[in-house]
Amino acid sequence: MIKILSLVILSALFFGCADSSLEIKDFSVENKSTSSPSKDYNEERNAYFGDLHVHTMYSFDAYVFGTTASPDDAYRFAKGDTIKHALGFDMKLREPLDFYGVTDHGFYLGMIRAWADTSTEVSKTPGVESFHNMNRPENLTIESSAERANSFRGAIDAIVNPYPWYHPKILQAYLSNHVSLALRSFDDEIHKSAWADIARSANEHNDPGNFTTFIAYEYTTSTDVENGNLHRNVIFNSSSAPERPFSRIDSLNPEDLWSWMDQLRDKGIDSIAMPHNSNGSNGQMFEMETFDGSALGLDYAETRMRNEPIVEMTQVKGTSDTHPLLSPNDEWADFGIMDTRVGSFPRTYSQPAGSYIRDAYFRGLTLEWENRGNPYKFGVIGSSDTHTAASSFDESNYWSKVGILDGTPEGRGTLPITPAQQGLLGRPNPGDSGLGLELVSGPEGDYIESGFSQWGAAGLAAVWAEENTRDSIFSALRRKETFATSGNRISVRFFAGYRMNELDLNDESLIKEAYRNGVPMGADLVSKGEKIPNFLVWAQRAKNGAPLQRVQIIKGSIDKFTARPTEKVYDVACSNGLKVDPKTNRCPDNGATVNIETCEISRDVGSAEIKAVWQDPDFDKDEKAFYYVRVLENPSCPWRIWDAIKAGKKPRPDLADPFQERAWSSPIWYIPSLKNPGGAFTIENILDN
Repeated sequence: MIKILSLVILSALFFGCADSSLEIKDFSVENKSTSSPSKDYNEERNAYFGDLHVHTMYSFDAYVFGTTASPDDAYRFAKGDTIKHALGFDMKLREPLDFYGVTDHGFYLGMIRAWADTSTEVSKTPGVESFHNMNRPENLTIESSAERANSFRGAIDAIVNPYPWYHPKILQAYLSNHVSLALRSFDDEIHKSAWADIARSANEHNDPGNFTTFIAYEYTTSTDVENGNLHRNVIFNSSSAPERPFSRIDSLNPEDLWSWMDQLRDKGIDSIAMPHNSNGSNGQMFEMETFDGSALGLDYAETRMRNEPIVEMTQVKGTSDTHPLLSPNDEWADFGIMDTRVGSFPRTYSQPAGSYIRDAYFRGLTLEWENRGNPYKFGVIGSSDTHTAASSFDESNYWSKVGILDGTPEGRGTLPITPAQQGLLGRPNPGDSGLGLELVSGPEGDYIESGFSQWGAAGLAAVWAEENTRDSIFSALRRKETFATSGNRISVRFFAGYRMNELDLNDESLIKEAYRNGVPMGADLVSKGEKIPNFLVWAQRAKNGAPLQRVQIIKGSIDKFTARPTEKVYDVACSNGLKVDPKTNRCPDNGATVNIETCEISRDVGSAEIKAVWQDPDFDKDEKAFYYVRVLENPSCPWRIWDAIKAGKKPRPDLADPFQERAWSSPIWYIPSLKNPGGAFTIENILDN
């Protein structure tokens, strides 16, 4: 027995010491060109629209709720093909996308699908029986929702089931720095095979000049006490990638993710992590201390910005721009608010401070003022977080985020459920659906209230890049020349400089001159003494969106002596030639309306494009500040109203408000002269100034 144990230990030492998450593998597809000249190469850069947050059958939560679509299906959909929803209906985009990234959860990647396949050895693990054959054709029905929800909640019990301490797998897991190997319900070969298929699919569908894909995944972690969301999507700028993704089982701490990314970068594999759903982080995404409670410093700021230059502004599970409690003087702050923590059960409120992007920008300026660096100087994109492989950007044709659970209007709470459906949900008590979902009463019956009604149809990622290639789009993300939309393809340019007011807004060389005389979104504008900067904004309507109503600039600054924050929202240009009131900094109402009984919008009000040069009337050359653009469409109907109208019903009264689709630019940061006051009053600062 001693000899056998010694052999096991020696084998583990010899074969198991390499960390497979740091082993690089080339996933290139044979005989496939890796680059080609782009037909639309443009030194002044083109707007490209895509989605970098997409789940397929390899994600545990997608498969549980009926998604059997593969990464290949996801990329075919993004290029314009039709694929099937779990409930059997067709999903097709109005317009193909320019780029797409499948980001399945690295956590237990491919394992739930393997549990369901009774031919695998891992399916024989005690505790996974409820997953066997769960997506057989006859079970892809609404009636399976309660069973699926219970299986989803029970999955954690099957996952947290390690081998006994003396088992050789425990030693192998320790020596290889691969904790998942210690879990009975995990099969490393299946896991790596799923990852290899994701990487192969991305490389196979990548078509330089026409359609760009990224090898990518989601690092799915949270705070270990209050379940604050800390999820990130990680994308690689290469056809090569690590042999397996780094997941929450490796570490809950995002700082360990950045360390892993830095190690891969040393091996020649660059990547970017993009936090999302900060709105559900309970104030922890943009914290003022490290994961272990230590003070933030310059090293933290540099490491975070090197690895996370981009944050997801908006997606199905809400918008993370700002919150009415954080921005009480911003009339448009109450948009896309999902006010609960991601994945919390029962649903639990998420504290706004530290959860929203505008607040993070202020925190970054404050930390910088304290000479601790700025870890929150990031750009923004949108994305969908679809779990059906297919993003639904059209509010009038929203098909779900999760799959079977929210694949019908009844399931997402916009149409009343019948008594028979209540029975299927196993409703034991009034007000309880059996799924832990509330039932709310309306004029046409009882509705499920699951929180789905707070969701949007999608968000959209947009970049300004020279061409539609991995390198060009990745470079745009790195330099933060990016913007986000709530789903429509609104286009927005944003520049700052000291000669923007000299430009001819109708000149064909406008953008060329803007680059020559200033900086674009995502960049720093450095002080030029007494000169006051001016800003160029150019917004264009989406082909399938409502006309534009107004263009705004959001400004945040901190007092140079006290670091007191100040936030202002300026309307800088109005539709229909209307003028901004200089006293209120607001456009007059353009009269646009929407009929919530038909969703018919005003067709003869609003603008197809808005251009303007603006100068900050409250500029202080000595104060650090950030500026970003928000573009608002005329009012239109969200999917919550469309669901009811298409069924010939009246909208649920508490969901009957129209909304305004929008776009947000990445900021431009104004940097005062080094000799200007600003920063904590240390001896060094006093001497320097």
